[in-house]
Amino acid sequence: MTKPPRKPSKPLLGEAYEPLRSRPHWLRDPAQPNLPLDPMPDDPDLNQAEGQPYPQRATDRDMAARNFLIFNTAILLGILFIAIVFRFHKITLPLVDGFSWREISTAMMADNFQQRSWNIFFPEVSWTGPGPSYQGREFQIVSYLTALLYQLFGWHDWFGRMVAALFSMVTVFSLHRLTARCWGEMHAHAAALAYALMPAAIMIDSSFLPDPAMLALVTLGVWLFVKYWAGGSGWLLPLATVSFSLGALSKPPGLAAGAVIFYLMVCWILEKKWKQASWVFLSGLLSLVVIGAYFSWAIYLGRSYPPFHVAGTGGYIWEDGFRTYLGNRFYFQSAWNTSVLWFYGYPFIVLFAVGLWIPPRPAEDPRRRTLSRIPYVWLAAAVIVYLAAAGEITGNVWNFHIFHVPVAIFSGRGALLLATLASRTVLTPAVVLRSICIVAVALAWSTLPLVRTMKKPIAMKGKLLGEELARLAQPGDLVVAIAPEVGDPVAIYYSRARGWVFPPGGGDEEWSKFVADDAIAIAQLEELRAQGADLFGVAKNATDKQDLLFVEHHDGVIDYLDKTATKLVDSDDLLVYRITRP
Repeated sequence: MTKPPRKPSKPLLGEAYEPLRSRPHWLRDPAQPNLPLDPMPDDPDLNQAEGQPYPQRATDRDMAARNFLIFNTAILLGILFIAIVFRFHKITLPLVDGFSWREISTAMMADNFQQRSWNIFFPEVSWTGPGPSYQGREFQIVSYLTALLYQLFGWHDWFGRMVAALFSMVTVFSLHRLTARCWGEMHAHAAALAYALMPAAIMIDSSFLPDPAMLALVTLGVWLFVKYWAGGSGWLLPLATVSFSLGALSKPPGLAAGAVIFYLMVCWILEKKWKQASWVFLSGLLSLVVIGAYFSWAIYLGRSYPPFHVAGTGGYIWEDGFRTYLGNRFYFQSAWNTSVLWFYGYPFIVLFAVGLWIPPRPAEDPRRRTLSRIPYVWLAAAVIVYLAAAGEITGNVWNFHIFHVPVAIFSGRGALLLATLASRTVLTPAVVLRSICIVAVALAWSTLPLVRTMKKPIAMKGKLLGEELARLAQPGDLVVAIAPEVGDPVAIYYSRARGWVFPPGGGDEEWSKFVADDAIAIAQLEELRAQGADLFGVAKNATDKQDLLFVEHHDGVIDYLDKTATKLVDSDDLLVYRITRP
């Protein structure tokens, strides 16, 4: 008896193109794994008996497809739940952790949107006097959404953390679907789980920073574009363009992800698909024009209003010079210390190295091979950004966030390789046990201790100083405050007033270290008195970047205040004066 001819199965999820070679009796859904990691072993019901009618085969195959889809959806939902747990744990923590300085500036912009002006093109901080204190900043998506929440539900300092954490859910989902397009579903699960547990991603995604929105939107944009490139609807191109553009506007390092779009456009050009490549080129050009126009405005704004500050300037190779970078070895030692002690820990570094060292087996289908290179393209572009801006990135470590998509993909692959070894399926007891051990090691030696370290409330005394100033201030008072980390405006933020950090900051001034002597500091204080300063507060452990303690280095300033101002508080931790008018 002759068996009827078999038709190839249709793609279930549209996530890849190459049939699974290890199962010769079926042309499997290309979205299923292309490695010995198959979560769906042979089902005897799928092996059609000779002479059985074809409709029964199709029905069984459809049922298997639905089960496969339900299986993968359940895993993705579980990973999203894990990501939520880690990012929303202690979500109400005040803005006093290791990223306090940058978080406070973002929070002040949210305050000023809600209290002073809703114009998103005029972001303003509160630590340079009565204002206006407009600054050149990235496009304020996170702070603006937070301001809307303030307007609806009242002020809570943790609303910004919540907005950032919600953006991170978009990142987890988009990373999962993008990885499925590149390397299959099992790699997608592993990459998304690696991102959900990565200490750096947890810390940044639960901080009041623009970086979570940046990574979420550029990852979403890249995934949508990959779907379009793979034959999806024409509407995906404008959606991808808008999402990617907003992500790059949220933070310029997001432009690195655009290398993936450029790479796929070049692939179309090599295939002589001129029409598709032309549309992508025009969309990319429009995106770059919008991004360039906004940041040109931001630079103009920052240079036109006191304190003449443009965020993110300085520390680039074209400013510091190649010789300076070479002398500092491109700041690799600083990047390594950040990686080991804060962001990843040795378990994630090992997983990343294994995944990067052993690439997936090349696919037979050329389009699948093209997609499989995407993680390498993204990583290479991020490395180029680092080499050009290492001074800035290592000084403001949240800028490493653009690395975390490829780092998660390669770490996930490393975990799969170590878990499966010679196994043909991920459902064997040995593979499951090894997977549990890998996750346990990552949690015990990386995730839990490093997140605890980064979330340590190092600026709590600055918050207490701010609350004390808020208690003592009269409506309209301006404050001068020195937090435990000199230059951090946390005390001004929690005073709910406007004022100055001390030494006064902004522009090209260095405000993270004290001036050389008391005479200069007293002159600065007198200038602030003339501008209307009413209260002066300092945390007694305030130390600058030179490790100089204020109460010791500027004891002459304290003597001067004892003579010319009214002492209101002198506790173990705080010193507060009311500045009297001459």
